[in-house]
Amino acid sequence: MREVDRLTTERFGIPSILLMENAAHAAERVITEKLGGSVMGKSIVFLCGKDSNGGDGAALARILWTQGANCYVYLFAHVAETRGDVNVNFEILKRISDSPDTNGPDENCLVLSEHAEFPIFQSKDEVVVDALFGTGLRGPIMGDLENVIVRLQRDFVKKGRLYVSLDIPSGIQSNNGEAIGAHVHAHVTVSFTSPKPGNILAPASRSNGELIIANIGSPPDLIDEQPSKLFLATSSDARSWLRETRFSDGSYKNKRGHSLVIAGSNSYSGAAVLAGNAAMRSGVGLVTVVTPVSSRDSVASRVLPEVMVKGVSETAGRAISDEAFVEIGNLLDMADSVAIGCGLSQDESTRTFVKKVVENRHQPTIVDADALNLLSPFAVKPVNGASKRALVLTPHEGEFMRLLGSSDKDAIKDRVTAVREFSQKHKVILVLKGERILIGEPGGKVVVNPTGNAGLGKAGNGDTLTGILAGFIAQAVRMNVDIFETVVTAVYAAGMAGDIAVQKYGERVMTASDVRECLSEVFDTLD
Repeated sequence: MREVDRLTTERFGIPSILLMENAAHAAERVITEKLGGSVMGKSIVFLCGKDSNGGDGAALARILWTQGANCYVYLFAHVAETRGDVNVNFEILKRISDSPDTNGPDENCLVLSEHAEFPIFQSKDEVVVDALFGTGLRGPIMGDLENVIVRLQRDFVKKGRLYVSLDIPSGIQSNNGEAIGAHVHAHVTVSFTSPKPGNILAPASRSNGELIIANIGSPPDLIDEQPSKLFLATSSDARSWLRETRFSDGSYKNKRGHSLVIAGSNSYSGAAVLAGNAAMRSGVGLVTVVTPVSSRDSVASRVLPEVMVKGVSETAGRAISDEAFVEIGNLLDMADSVAIGCGLSQDESTRTFVKKVVENRHQPTIVDADALNLLSPFAVKPVNGASKRALVLTPHEGEFMRLLGSSDKDAIKDRVTAVREFSQKHKVILVLKGERILIGEPGGKVVVNPTGNAGLGKAGNGDTLTGILAGFIAQAVRMNVDIFETVVTAVYAAGMAGDIAVQKYGERVMTASDVRECLSEVFDTLD
C-alpha cells in the first residue's frame, strides 16, 4: 500500500496531501452515517500519533469541526515533531485551537492538546477516533500509550460508545493476523484503498469490527499490478458468478449440471442427507446420492424428493466398499461434479474406493471429511486437464494437519503460507475451514472469505458446505465458468447463508439445515 500511495503521486501527479484529505472525508462520511446523519453538537475525541495515521486524524477532526462537532484532539507528540502533510494538518489544527472562538466551552469547539499523556474521556463523549499508528506499528504498544489503550477498552468501548479506527486498530500488526500487545476492539474500521492482512485475517480481524474499505483516489491499475496474491472475497465476486450462471428460458435439468454425492455409512447417514439436500438447493439440475445399500432407505426417506439415491456394495462395517467403484461407473461418467467423504466412515476397502474415485476422476471432485483422512498424508498425483478435473480439498485444521502428515501445530501457524504452499505443491484447490476460511489455488493465490460466524461450527455444516460446493461446481462445468472462482463464490454464499441464519435463529439454535434453507435469501440478495 505504501508503494501504491507513492506511485499515485509519482506517476499520476495526485498530491499525497490530497490522498490524506480524501481519507479524512471518507472517514467523515462513515462517522456521520453512524451518528444518524449529522455530527452537529456531538463530542468526538481523537487520539493521534505523529505519523501519517495521525495526519488522517487531524484532517478528519478539522472536517468534523466544520460540520458542527466538538472535537478534542490529543496528539501524543509535539506538533514540531510532525513532518510533511502531517505537519500541515496539525499546524492548521493548532491555529484553529489557539483561536479564542474555538477553544472554549461553547458549542462547536476544536481543542488540540500536544504531548498528551492521558486523554480525558467525559460522559458526553460519543465517539473516539483511533489515529495512533495505522499500518506503521512495528512492536507492542508500551508505556503511557498502553495504559491509554487499556483505559479505552475499559471506560469507553465497553460502555457502548462508538470507537472508530483509521486504516487498522492500533495494536494490530498490519502485515498478518496477530495482535502484538494491548489493543482495542473497534466498532468500525475504515481502511483506505484496500484491506490490509491485519484487517481480514483471524484473530486480528475480530478487533476490526465492521470493516469499510474507502477509495481515496488511487487508480485501480496501480493496485492490480502489485505483487500481493492475498485477496478478500466480496459480494461483487458472488454477484458476477451468479450472473454467469443465471437461469434462462432455455434452462433445464441437464443444462444446470449433475452433482454426484458419495456419502454416508451405517452410523452417519445424516451426512449424506445434508450434503445431498444442500446440493439440490444450490441451483443444480440433478443430484444423485450414492450410499451403502444398508443406508439407502434411511437416506431416501429424508432427502428432498428431487434427490435420487443409489445403494451400493458395502463392507462388513456397512461402509462403502471398493467394489462399488464398478457399480457407479455410469454415474461417474455422467456427473459434472463429484463430492466424496461426508460420513463415509474409515475402512481399508473404503480407502481403496476413495483412491479409485479420486485418481480416475473425469470432472472436478470435492474431497471432505472421512475421505480426507483416508487420503492422509496426502500424496495423490495431479491429473491432466487440471481445470476440468480440479481436486477440491475441504479440511478443517485437524484434517489439514493429517494431510500434511504433521502433529506440529507450528506447521499451520501461518495459515496463508501453509495453504498457499500446499495448493501449489499438490496442484489442488484447498478450502481450509475455521475462523475466516482460506481458499488457495495452484497458482499461489489465496482468498480470504469474510462471511460466516461461530454458529457454523456445529455438526453438519461441513456436509452442507460440501453439497453447496458440489452444486455450484456442476453448474460451472456446464456453463464453462472458472472453477476456482466458483469455489470462492460457493464458500461466500454458504457463509452468508450462515449469517442470515444467525440473525433468524441465533448461534445457539441455528442448525445446518437452517443454513441450507437460507440459501434462497442469499440468492435473492445477490441477484
